[in-house]
Amino acid sequence: MVEQISCQVLVVGAGPGGYVAAIRAGQLGLDTVIVEGDKAGGTCLIRGCIPSKAIIHAAEKFESLKQHQQGHMGLCIDGDVSVNMAALLSWKDEIVNKLNTGVEALLKAAKVRQINGWGSFIDGKTCIVSDGDGNKIVHISAENVILATGSSPIDLPFMPADEKHILTSTGALDIDELPAKVAIIGGGYIGLELGCAMRKLGSEVTVIEGLDSVMAIFDAELRRPLERWLRKNGIIVHTNCLAQGAEVKGSEVDLSWKNGDDEITTETFDRVLVTVGRKPNTQGWGLEETGVKMDESGLFVAVDSQCKTNMRGIYAIGDLIGEPMLAHKASAQGEMVAEIISGEDHEFDPVAIPAIVFTEPEIVSVGLTPAEAEAAGESVKVGKFPLAANGRALTLEAEKTGGFVRVVARESDHVILGIQAVGSHVAELSGEFTLALEMGAVLEDIAATIHAHPTMTEAFHEAVLKTLGRAIHSN
Repeated sequence: MVEQISCQVLVVGAGPGGYVAAIRAGQLGLDTVIVEGDKAGGTCLIRGCIPSKAIIHAAEKFESLKQHQQGHMGLCIDGDVSVNMAALLSWKDEIVNKLNTGVEALLKAAKVRQINGWGSFIDGKTCIVSDGDGNKIVHISAENVILATGSSPIDLPFMPADEKHILTSTGALDIDELPAKVAIIGGGYIGLELGCAMRKLGSEVTVIEGLDSVMAIFDAELRRPLERWLRKNGIIVHTNCLAQGAEVKGSEVDLSWKNGDDEITTETFDRVLVTVGRKPNTQGWGLEETGVKMDESGLFVAVDSQCKTNMRGIYAIGDLIGEPMLAHKASAQGEMVAEIISGEDHEFDPVAIPAIVFTEPEIVSVGLTPAEAEAAGESVKVGKFPLAANGRALTLEAEKTGGFVRVVARESDHVILGIQAVGSHVAELSGEFTLALEMGAVLEDIAATIHAHPTMTEAFHEAVLKTLGRAIHSN
């Protein structure tokens, strides 16, 4: 028999947007139900950000152990260093399971009811939940609905993923055996994060990129240290090339691609990883029945500054409503929407949303780059400080990548418009960068703030001083 439920707030999707929205709604005393077909945590926690960062960290550890075979830092390891992929994946899964359990405990503590199953709308405020066998188990009527269905990897129609030979990022995070030779279709952040990790673990890596450079979302100055690392570590990069197809032959894959001169190349790999982007999950759950409108692109749900759709009481957040498709954006929107439903007045209007790529080296961008600021009509001052001149960076060997911190400020009033950084460990600086922009900091604010020594944050301080023309530890 189908259970009948009524609630004030129904959240569909328990990813970083949905579960945060549900927890906040529960905290505010709203009768809240969340529906999720998989584990709570969504792509980021279960199939993306967290498991990939675990594998990246393991790859860094492995690379470090191999360096100590040569007596690096005076620390010596005798004998072989090897990778046990089954044990590595088990460790990764422990982290994922711990976080999944934590999210479910937080939902329970906020008095949110979690229903495991696949939701499908029959109208804007009514959802039917079915179990894995297709049996209808719950009928939900809600006063307010938050759509948080997330996104999925884009498949290439001429070489669909089987998650065995031709992988998406989801399959790549569960490979039970390290491939000796792997091709990556797409030189964006997902492909290169995994590509750098696989190379450190010992795989031969080839990248096929359709544009004239990898990581094209960043300017040439930010890309340069990464491109240098790729060359130094033997990752082969083919730019201006388009994949044409793949044929599985036994345990191997013959991959073909075309270059700018229309020449076809075919090469054999153990695995092919397709990372050509992500698409919002808009199909298979009755979006059309809700009556909500799509944006001009036809890809994303259209919302206003409060994440309201055209239908009263229906909200959409996260990857479902467009770029940037980032977990922390979804979480911020989820929290905001819960508070709006409770009666508070908010708008989603951040000064900046940080973007971080966990390649080797890491890349961080917050706010405007110099080119973006100038394109917006700003006259800017730019200062750059090398990590090689930062004491803490030297002790962490973070300077070896040729990294730096760059500050972009308006020339007339010194308001900071953007901050970028590239180098090992720079992701941990992103919070300070974002806070500076959100607080409307001027260069003099950061210059007058005492930064602890020895820390990587001093590089930000020095970059600001450099922008003011008075850096202490750099010419």
